[in-house]
Amino acid sequence: MAKFPIEPSTKPSKPLALTLGEPAGIGPDITIAAWLRRRELSLPAFYLLGDEALIARRAKTLGADIRIAAVSASKAEAAFPDALPVVATGERATAGPGTPDASSAPAALASIRQAVADVREGRASAVVTNPIAKSVLYRSGFRHPGHTEFLAELAAEDGRVPQPVMMLWSPRLAVVPVTIHVSLRDALAQLTSELIISTVRIVATELKSRFGITRPRIAISGLNPHAGEDGSLGHEEQTIIAPALKALRSDGIEAKGPLPADTMFHEAARNTYDCAICMYHDQALIPIKTIAFDDAVNVTLGLPFIRTSPDHGTAFDIAGSGKANPASLIAALMLARRMAAAQN
Repeated sequence: MAKFPIEPSTKPSKPLALTLGEPAGIGPDITIAAWLRRRELSLPAFYLLGDEALIARRAKTLGADIRIAAVSASKAEAAFPDALPVVATGERATAGPGTPDASSAPAALASIRQAVADVREGRASAVVTNPIAKSVLYRSGFRHPGHTEFLAELAAEDGRVPQPVMMLWSPRLAVVPVTIHVSLRDALAQLTSELIISTVRIVATELKSRFGITRPRIAISGLNPHAGEDGSLGHEEQTIIAPALKALRSDGIEAKGPLPADTMFHEAARNTYDCAICMYHDQALIPIKTIAFDDAVNVTLGLPFIRTSPDHGTAFDIAGSGKANPASLIAALMLARRMAAAQN
């Protein structure tokens, strides 16, 4: 069952802003590969925020026959059919394939900041982000756990930072982990009824507003094996998850659970819900990466703008080799277009 039931007949009024990602990773490779398939796949217009010279070097390394157009965001859509539009951020990127250097972090972060500014100021319809290398960013002083938290800070209004919710979406399964990039020990410490409630409320709201699902069906996993087996394998289902479910149902949200995680993801079970809410990272990501490794998309909910991203990393080992698969980036671009059109 498709997790996005509508196919909008209209397109967003603005192009998509695509970030550079880690310059030494496969972001430039898959960007070039996606643009080369723009006509075959009827891709939405997008522009890359980054360094034109880096893209030209990578295209040469890949043997890709492309034109690159250095343009402003307002000229990107017109340029897109005949050239890959690149909008400069003012940060040069000198890293070679697979070899990050001192320019990597400033170039990646400038691209993200500019993409957010472009969508918030009406120059783009959505943000699509190429993969970053958190270890490279950390060495430069980056203080956020990852992309999602940085985007939330950029989305702050009047000093209030929104709660970002990470969804992994594919045509066959959509999942949301309540706790994200923390150790399992810390995930257990962070898990509260309040966090589950706020997460599910955001998911339900955005399934309606950005995915066109009139009455979202939410499946909520347990934490422990067999959802705690009536308390014999743990009490979190009774003390944390069940109170959250009660509050969500009182809000009118169609939420069922807590369900044993080991029986939630076979095909018949997936057909009974629109999104699965899981208690920790791997509980959510293992099934979707098994079912939809190539076409899963990372979507950040809870922000005042649309953000999608490929569901993979920088793959330094194959950067510049021509082996990088653009499927997840293509899926991210297509989903961003559909979400933006649904929202218009």
